[in-house]
Amino acid sequence: MAPTQRFTLLVEVQLRAGISDPQGATIERALPGIGLDGVSRVRAGKAFRFELSADDEAAALLLGTQVAERVLANPVIEDATVTVTGPAVAG
Repeated sequence: MAPTQRFTLLVEVQLRAGISDPQGATIERALPGIGLDGVSRVRAGKAFRFELSADDEAAALLLGTQVAERVLANPVIEDATVTVTGPAVAG
């Protein structure tokens, strides 16, 4: 039986704790120079949004996790958080 529902997913990828984040460090150092004080622990990352077909939300989460682990994140140095944000909007 073919999947019957469309879901929208968000995958957030960021470097694992303990991995150097030079992009985040550069952003953090630049902020006081433009008057944005008090910001710390900046970590850069990537966000991916996409739709997929699945039988239900649990299956959508499983497939989205497989996409994240196999394609979107480098599992050696990055962690991925997958969220089903809702049903896909027709259009």
